[in-house]
Amino acid sequence: MTLRWWPRSLFGRILLVLALGLALAHALTFVLAITERSMTMRRAMVSYLASDVASSLAMLDRLPAAERAQWVDRLARRNYRFTLTAPLDAPEDPSAMARLIAGAVGATLPPGRSVRVIDPRMPGTELRLQLQLADGTPLAVDMDEPRLQVSPWVLGALALQLALLVGLCAWAVRAATRPLRTLADAADALGADRPAVPLAEDGPREVQRAAQAFNRMQQRIQAHLEERMRILAAVSHDLQTPITRLRLRADLLDDTALQGKLHADLAEMQSLVEEGIAYARSSQAVQEPLQRVDLRALLQSIAFDYADAGLPVTLLHADPGTCDTRPQALRRLVCNLVDNAIKFAGAAELSLEACEQEQDQTPAQGPWLLRVLDRGPGIAQADLAAVLQPYVRLEDSRNRGTGGTGLGLAIASELAKALGGRLVLGPRTDGAQGLQARLELPEASPA
Repeated sequence: MTLRWWPRSLFGRILLVLALGLALAHALTFVLAITERSMTMRRAMVSYLASDVASSLAMLDRLPAAERAQWVDRLARRNYRFTLTAPLDAPEDPSAMARLIAGAVGATLPPGRSVRVIDPRMPGTELRLQLQLADGTPLAVDMDEPRLQVSPWVLGALALQLALLVGLCAWAVRAATRPLRTLADAADALGADRPAVPLAEDGPREVQRAAQAFNRMQQRIQAHLEERMRILAAVSHDLQTPITRLRLRADLLDDTALQGKLHADLAEMQSLVEEGIAYARSSQAVQEPLQRVDLRALLQSIAFDYADAGLPVTLLHADPGTCDTRPQALRRLVCNLVDNAIKFAGAAELSLEACEQEQDQTPAQGPWLLRVLDRGPGIAQADLAAVLQPYVRLEDSRNRGTGGTGLGLAIASELAKALGGRLVLGPRTDGAQGLQARLELPEASPA
């Protein structure tokens, strides 16, 4: 179970551990320094207290009894004060501090004088020294609880020092984890639909080795992808010649029924070849330069082209606007979706919406949403993701009698990725039966 406060990123975890360690070390150092300072202050206070009590006692001995009360307040110090009061009936305090004070004060008193250190059980008073003057008058010295004061600038300096150390740790951790982020970005960008960009092979030795290994892997993957596309395109292209020869030979047959069957099989093979070539070409869509395109005009021209061919394609709604995209790739994508709808549902409907996003309370035109709708049997929810893969055909609704090759939606999906968008299939959201192909286009396609 992961703690909620535990960062999910490596940068956050390392920085948190270092920051907590530095804060703990700072706190421990501060406590040790304060403790040592307190012990030093107590030793100095005891030495000063012993000499001051001895001199104050000698002065009070020489004063007349009537004047002693006036001088007692003058002899008070910040941490202790003198009082002419009767001794308390309490046992001596057994603490080390009490024994230290008793020994130091007793060593400075004249011979025959004794000192008792007790705990008076009074708020704000830690210890009481019970003495006697030369004439037997009782004298008490009340010591306040020691208060070690720390200057605000010391705390500020410590906080600034800790902040500087944490800042340096953050910089060091960021520099150490930046190659991982760069490697992850390069891995995400790796694909057949975009050129390979090698990583910079610099930095520490470990980073250099990782970058070199990734670049070699990227080159191998790119070579495999290009080889796969070349093989697919070459096989599809080379098959057209024997298909053409077989069609010519089929025309020479006298058996009309057999001739029709052969032509049907050859037409299916020709369709597979053409779709294979189209799929191989789909990865080259990124090579088309970006252009400013009027999306509504593009969809209207597609709908008019199909209408001129006598096919039922309707443009339901189209918001006005332009977008930086690749027009030929977008046209192929939309035509693939329309052809798919016509093939399996008999008709297609188009819709274009400009989604609005609010940024700083100012409406801004965001991604475009293009829908291709049909009123056919649709696709089961469990099969929606699978039909976007190449050569996947659903036998219940897309059988060989329909002429489906299993590449139309795969080509559309590849083209959507090349345009920086996303193709999502699902049921219609307006309550009608049928399939909805939802194409989400960004404001600008990736360069």
